[in-house]
Amino acid sequence: MRERIEKALDKVRPMLMADGGNVELVEVTADGIVKLKLKGSCGCCPMSSMTLKNGIEKILRQDVPEIKEVIAL
Repeated sequence: MRERIEKALDKVRPMLMADGGNVELVEVTADGIVKLKLKGSCGCCPMSSMTLKNGIEKILRQDVPEIKEVIAL
């Protein structure tokens, strides 16, 4: 599952990098929780929670339906 998540994140990274940010996959738990770390400008952006839930999580769940939740560390 981790490899599929990384492939899905590769779809999101160009958008994040365009704004000076990036995302790092930290952990995937056995119960389907994906833990990410937003980096660069995304790490301190006030809109990061919306980016995480409405952008990153949506794409990840489309590509890897076993995911239950995406959280930022």
